[in-house]
Amino acid sequence: MLNYPDINPIALKIGPLAFYWYGIMYLLGFLGAYWLCWRRRLQPATPWKTDDITDLCFYSALGVIFGGTLGYLLFYEPHALLQEPLRVLTFWEPGRSFHGGLLGVLLAILFFCRTHHRRFWEVTDFIAPAVPFGLATGRLGNFINAELWGRVTDKPWGMVFSHAGILPRHPSQLYEFILEGVALLVILQWYSRKRTATGSVSGLFLIWYGIFRFVVEFFREPDPDQGFIVFHWVTKGQILSLPMIIIGLIIFLIAKRHQANKG
Repeated sequence: MLNYPDINPIALKIGPLAFYWYGIMYLLGFLGAYWLCWRRRLQPATPWKTDDITDLCFYSALGVIFGGTLGYLLFYEPHALLQEPLRVLTFWEPGRSFHGGLLGVLLAILFFCRTHHRRFWEVTDFIAPAVPFGLATGRLGNFINAELWGRVTDKPWGMVFSHAGILPRHPSQLYEFILEGVALLVILQWYSRKRTATGSVSGLFLIWYGIFRFVVEFFREPDPDQGFIVFHWVTKGQILSLPMIIIGLIIFLIAKRHQANKG
């Protein structure tokens, strides 16, 4: 059994200004994703310029922040959204939904495509391999905040989170860091370096993120106001992830078939 190290969520305080680890992790995630996209610009015959990457990452960051907040309120606290609709603008407060952030990024990409005259799947294939870096740092932020902990376990790596009682729990934030962050990053970086069908990288991202998230939900404690949604074991996160897997498979198969038809 391990004890959570009780990390101070404030990394640095200068007078009245406080810099939180959670915000720093988000910033590192955006910078790391930008760097990965910038590196892809160096590949031969790439049509991407530095200004294009900067604009795309900036729009996507706004999509993550505001889409994530709106998604969290819609999926998990709809009553709060009705009572305080302006909470969607409180980007400095915790509370993000990946699925909402994904929808926000897709809207940001649509805007980018319209203003920069790019094809949608070309853009999503370009940015998808960089996204897991931000997911990894975000999960580290969850761990530092001692939030989104796992279910009770008797495994030797079970961890006692002081805010979750005295029983050891799965450090599910670290599971998500490993799967949604590191493993997904390796898969997409490897696959995107091949000569791939347009849309296939995007489809692969949806498939593997959905699978990893669905699996981790078996170890993650359901939100107290949600509990199990169906069959006393299906969580809201699994319900939101299943369509990602199905849509990802459809996109991937259509992309591969289109590539095969082109010869």
